[in-house]
Amino acid sequence: MMSLAQEGPLKENLRNHVTTLASEIGERNFIRYAALVKARDYLIQTFAAYSYTPVSQSYILGDKPFQNIIATRKGHGSLAEEVIVIGAHYDTLSGTPGADDNASGVAGVLELARLFAREQPQRTVQFVAFTNEEPPFFKTEGMGSRHFAREAKRNGVMIAAMLSLEMIGYFSSERHSQKYPPGFGFFYPNTADFIAVVGNFRSRPLVHAIKREFLKHSTLNMESVATFGFIPGVDWSDHWSFWQEGYPAVMITDTAFYRNPFYHDSMDTLETLDFNRMAQVVQGLYHAIASLAQ
Repeated sequence: MMSLAQEGPLKENLRNHVTTLASEIGERNFIRYAALVKARDYLIQTFAAYSYTPVSQSYILGDKPFQNIIATRKGHGSLAEEVIVIGAHYDTLSGTPGADDNASGVAGVLELARLFAREQPQRTVQFVAFTNEEPPFFKTEGMGSRHFAREAKRNGVMIAAMLSLEMIGYFSSERHSQKYPPGFGFFYPNTADFIAVVGNFRSRPLVHAIKREFLKHSTLNMESVATFGFIPGVDWSDHWSFWQEGYPAVMITDTAFYRNPFYHDSMDTLETLDFNRMAQVVQGLYHAIASLAQ
């Protein structure tokens, strides 16, 4: 489990990752391809610094190669062929530096990889930075996660669970700072001071397992829902790609446009994020993933 030495730099590391991706590299996508490549290289370098041998899963769109970056902690024992995928997309929508969307999620994946670097899980854990989640590739065959999930299914990979970290850095303690789809506000808090785990009905057991372990180990509250994918926002990230292949998958999210006024905006910057709460998110997820991997 997490040692004090591992936990100590968590908040600082999260801030450093977001600073590099959102402030120094900035907007990164198929239009600003050179910046997307810089982000890819940063991910490769960071995974390597955390004692992994990262692999680039490349595919061609138009005349350009795009890469998912994969770092693997191989499982030990009879469950090693089962895989837990922890992913986040590193591209941004055109016109935004993407601090919350989704440098925050990528930072979380990187730090979870660091915390797992010396663990010996029974199931294999893969940490994946996906390309091309944002429009115009969203919910198309051009998504990096769609490519990953299709290849996994084609190759018979047994994915036991997938967690998509999609915006984990924006919080507020103000009343009525949290919004919902119609009807949901009757059952959930109106203050945006929690993280959410969201799944479809097939992923309900995974939703419950993550929430149970998260709340044991984090001071941050976690709300949960397993519901219909057609509700706006429920399938708006890379977990959707895994649902298409029948894999259990969830989204870990600060709820995006239901909370963050800078969603898909030029003001989605480092200064708007709460790194104390982000660190609590990663700490809770570390323990939840460790439980899933055993």
